[in-house]
Amino acid sequence: MISYAIWAYGLARFEYLKLLSLYSVLFGCYYLILKQLNIKEQHLNYLAIGLRLVFLFAIPNLSQDFYRFIWDGRLILTGLNPYLTTPNDLMGSQPDLFPQMKMLFEGMGALSAGHYSNYPPIHQLPFIIAAMMFKHSILGSVVVLRLILIAADLGILFFGKKLLRKLHLPTRNIYWFILNPLVIIELTGNLHFEGLMLLFFIMALYYIHTQKWHLAALTMALSIAVKLAPIISLPLFLNKLGWKKSVRFYLSIGGVFILLFIPFLKGDFFENYSSTIGLWFSKFEFNASFYYFLKWVLKATSKLELIHSMGIVVMSVLVLQISYQLVRNKIKTTVLIHSILWILSGYYFISTTVHPWYIISLLLLSIYTNYRYTLLWSYTIIFSYFAYGQYNVHENSFILCLEYVPVFFVFARELKLKSMKRLLK
Repeated sequence: MISYAIWAYGLARFEYLKLLSLYSVLFGCYYLILKQLNIKEQHLNYLAIGLRLVFLFAIPNLSQDFYRFIWDGRLILTGLNPYLTTPNDLMGSQPDLFPQMKMLFEGMGALSAGHYSNYPPIHQLPFIIAAMMFKHSILGSVVVLRLILIAADLGILFFGKKLLRKLHLPTRNIYWFILNPLVIIELTGNLHFEGLMLLFFIMALYYIHTQKWHLAALTMALSIAVKLAPIISLPLFLNKLGWKKSVRFYLSIGGVFILLFIPFLKGDFFENYSSTIGLWFSKFEFNASFYYFLKWVLKATSKLELIHSMGIVVMSVLVLQISYQLVRNKIKTTVLIHSILWILSGYYFISTTVHPWYIISLLLLSIYTNYRYTLLWSYTIIFSYFAYGQYNVHENSFILCLEYVPVFFVFARELKLKSMKRLLK
């Protein structure tokens, strides 16, 4: 708790040695605590809540995204559409539209300020709630957003345990997720909404397993309406549900998703939103692995710009992965979770942008499997913050190797061990 307090209130993103030292201490404590099997799960619940409450009044120190969250919430309350106007445009035309506008604009940074909002409607809902409760206080809005995310984490704890019981797996597995320092720091600390997305996603998996596909469709739609990433997993439900139920499942998800977007479907919405999402495949680069390697190879052998073709590359790899998983024609929920873990892992391995909070979904899925490369990655991904200087961002190839080489080594080793077990059966 002391280490988390220092992290929350006394750490700057560019203090590399301090950041790595604190994170190593936190990760070591986390590992040692969970190895003590005599600690009751009830006490682990209290610890999970207590560690999160340490951050309650802290301003996020590793991410600027929360400024944009508060901006979008206050913008919507004025009656304007965050998908139709950029902060740059608004500052030029209506610089006094809502309180603390200049402070939020400067805080979010030039990259966010120059683009339309990319956050789906359920993601926007906490922003609106925070704006309604605190119209003149950034800290007040941060506290509201943080409490929502803590509640989401507790929901994951509840439904995650229920699914573990249904699958006859140890309920203690959930604490490898809920007490993980990456989860606490990135969700509660830095206010990233993967937690809310994963709450609805784990609920969908639970309802799929208990054959309540209507509820599964609703919660899956809500999950996608927080973050679009779960869309990748949708084809994999085909084997589990069969063709007839799958059609109704997909139509229900699509219907709910469209309904949630209806209040924002005006003007150039489709053009603006699709172009903003497309930036992740055609422009943004950060903490990539295979992409950087392929980019280096192409740069050495030709003048081709790989970034402009990555959308096609990513889609092709995903189609091949999904096709392979569907051909296996397995219907067990555990196999479904394995398949989703593989697909999402493959996606992040070839992505052009992999922020630390992206892999939190892999960590949650892995507790239902025997794979632990995600646990290692949740530690080594902290090296990605070494790219941030006080005034600029610069990535180092050696630092990237420190992050990815151990992960790929453990990943390959676990694959080999699984293959050997199949041969011995």
